[in-house]
Amino acid sequence: MSLRPSEVPRALGPDAPPLAAAPTRTPIAPPRPISSRRFDRSIVDGPLREAVWKLAWPTMLTNVVGGLQGMIDHVLVGNFVGYTGNAAIGVSWQIFVVVIVFMMSLFTGMSVLVARFAGAGDEETADRTVYQAFLVAIVLSLGVMAPVGYFASPFLLDLVHAAPAVRAEALPFLRIVFAFSGGMLVFFMLGAALRSAGDARTAMVLGIVLTVLNAALNVLFIRGYGPVPAYGTRGAAMGTVIASALVGAYSLWRLWHGGWVVRFPRGRALLPDWTLIRSIFRFGLPTGIQGIAMNVGGVLMLGFIGSLAQSAAAQAAFAVGYSQLFSLITWTSTGLLGAAAAVAGQNLGAGNADRAEEAVHAAARYGLGGAALLGALFFFIPGPLLALFGMHDAAREIGVQLLRVLSVSGLFIAVALTYTGGLQGTGDTKSPLYISIVSQIVVPLGICFVVQRLGHLDPIDIWVAILVGHVTRCALSVLRFNQGKWRAIAVDLDGRR
Repeated sequence: MSLRPSEVPRALGPDAPPLAAAPTRTPIAPPRPISSRRFDRSIVDGPLREAVWKLAWPTMLTNVVGGLQGMIDHVLVGNFVGYTGNAAIGVSWQIFVVVIVFMMSLFTGMSVLVARFAGAGDEETADRTVYQAFLVAIVLSLGVMAPVGYFASPFLLDLVHAAPAVRAEALPFLRIVFAFSGGMLVFFMLGAALRSAGDARTAMVLGIVLTVLNAALNVLFIRGYGPVPAYGTRGAAMGTVIASALVGAYSLWRLWHGGWVVRFPRGRALLPDWTLIRSIFRFGLPTGIQGIAMNVGGVLMLGFIGSLAQSAAAQAAFAVGYSQLFSLITWTSTGLLGAAAAVAGQNLGAGNADRAEEAVHAAARYGLGGAALLGALFFFIPGPLLALFGMHDAAREIGVQLLRVLSVSGLFIAVALTYTGGLQGTGDTKSPLYISIVSQIVVPLGICFVVQRLGHLDPIDIWVAILVGHVTRCALSVLRFNQGKWRAIAVDLDGRR
């Protein structure tokens, strides 16, 4: 799994006192919309399918372009270092996502609130929400994630049974991204805020700029040029954090000076607002737990892969086939997840639950069609796709097997992600948590454990376990959303909706 505008995106994932934005099952009359100069009212008033597509395509394009940059990393490292470099990057990102997904959960909580306030036309509270999420994220990233992640990296690599050659490449990569992840966090925070407020195009432009910078710097640092030495695998990490820092710094400047659909407030609003912070955590923490659980499951799955007879080849196949090529499906589906969440959340904030429901159904239809087209490529031409990454011999054979299973799996995960977005955007961040624990941990890991205990675990057994998990996630997500209990979830701050 890759953090590059990806599932991580997936980490927005699947989910009192009136002051804490607590979900409630008591229906509350919708707020009367406030006149807004900044928010796009066509999301709550205009044609619905156009509203979904307006928010989806920029994010889909951003994720695909960003993912292609990740593929460039793998192509360069695969040909310059070897498939151990591919495995090292795949393992490192899987571990990094487990830690950073908690931070991303804050942005899910922020997005739920911003979408509601945008739907109601409340610019001031939307701005304050974005700023409070930024404060918490910076404190936790600099004070907790960077130091703990840096020193815990060797233990985390041992946990996934990384082969010695893979570990040697992965350790410096992992420590660099942990220590200098602040720019990435600002970028993800801003993208979530802009999309939930209805402006996906600005997030797209920033994402493309980040990708171009990242690709250029990675080519420089991985291969070396002139006085710059070839850093190999660690060069991919160096390029990523430098590019993220530059885009993050510009984003903070713009948020302070204004001009975007959201901005930082001024005056007393710069102090911590514990009411909003509690609300962000109440909506975001279930998503954080869900993301951690899903990615811990991914790390444990890497442990099963590492236990195979051809562990290094299987890890490389997984890093390229699942984390990169399969991400062509999850990147586009994550864009639809964000669109479904924003449109559903804004329409619920404007008091139109029926439009919110139809938006999610429309997003799911888009996702299913895209997954079918990409799945056909995985099924019919897996060999040439893997050859682009320097995959050969055993790694390529295992990768072909994986891609053909994923060609079917993609249909289910695309639908599951859009309905996850619908649940999250309307404030039901707990249901996706429970669904993910069952479908991404209990089911696939349980299958692998039973097969290993009863006989001999082969790569195909792991790939089929992943497929069964995706089918389960799809079925449970659709069922839960169609129950309609999200319609009664309310946001209440200081007695105001």
